[in-house]
Amino acid sequence: HQYGHAVDVVPTLYECLGIEPPETVRGYTQSPIEGVSFRQTFEDADAPTAKVAQFYSMLGSRGIWYQGWHANTLHPTLVGWSNFTRDEWELYRLDEDRNQMRNVAAEHPEKLEELKNVWFMLAGRYDGLPLDDRTPVEILDNDRPRAGELRDRHTYYPGMLPVPEAVAANIRGRSFNIAAEVTLDDTAAEGALFAQGGRFGGHALFLKGGRLYYEYNWLGEIRQKLVSPDRISAGSHVLGLRFRLEGREGSSFVGAAALYVDGDNVAEQRIRTQPGHFALTGEGLCVGRDTGQPVSDEYETPFEFHGGRIKQVTVDTSGVRYRDMVKEPAFAHVDEESFDAVVKQSEAMFARD
Repeated sequence: HQYGHAVDVVPTLYECLGIEPPETVRGYTQSPIEGVSFRQTFEDADAPTAKVAQFYSMLGSRGIWYQGWHANTLHPTLVGWSNFTRDEWELYRLDEDRNQMRNVAAEHPEKLEELKNVWFMLAGRYDGLPLDDRTPVEILDNDRPRAGELRDRHTYYPGMLPVPEAVAANIRGRSFNIAAEVTLDDTAAEGALFAQGGRFGGHALFLKGGRLYYEYNWLGEIRQKLVSPDRISAGSHVLGLRFRLEGREGSSFVGAAALYVDGDNVAEQRIRTQPGHFALTGEGLCVGRDTGQPVSDEYETPFEFHGGRIKQVTVDTSGVRYRDMVKEPAFAHVDEESFDAVVKQSEAMFARD
């Protein structure tokens, strides 16, 4: 019957395993454990709790549990309303009213003020301020701090771990190109060449049934697919997608998408792209497979590429021609003849209209 929260799971596991969490890891001071173990309830369901308070703050809404009481605000989240000083607070005696059916704020104004003061004290401890109720577009369209410098071109290689979206190539609200350099053993080559995002938003370039596919999955609601009419022959190819931003419709960006095989436009379609991140979870950018939930309903993950070799996949958001990649050290290992061929194909593929 103890009040618990997700933050209490880790300290419970530590106690069960007899682990004392380190104060530092590789020289970095660790944040204190915020939860409280409920290990004692495993033998005694009526054991008293060591928990005193539980702090909540999410999307501009606030809540606090303190010694059996619970107070929370009535605040419209994700609408950019702010006006936090005008929030109405509710109060519940949670030990007696678990479903929060009876608001007793008017009956216990002093207790409500006590819980509000506890909330502000814990907000200072747990970085709960400033309050933030921005709209989803404002939140997701805002670039966060990055581990490295911003770049216009990213080159990815098969076998790498998924790259988190926060540090991967940013295609939101801009024109972009994707070019996969591959060598196919035969026309049966199949699998993901490039995938980013998942079932509820993402895009992927892949081979299936011998044909080249590109799908942009808009929020899991609109699946926009481009497919090459012919099977891709054996040999070396540059397979890719070019998207040219045309404008904005509502909160989404729209433009012309064209599928390319060795510089030839084999399919085109006007598509809608998301203004914000594809996912809030760990679904990252992959080459040679799709490790998370599938971007496309055309395959099941991991849909590993087979029947050939992926040399590399380049995502360009600069708006310049691919011939500028000659300056990139990532191409230093490519022999001159092969490099010239790739550059010529890429120039034809991505030259500005």
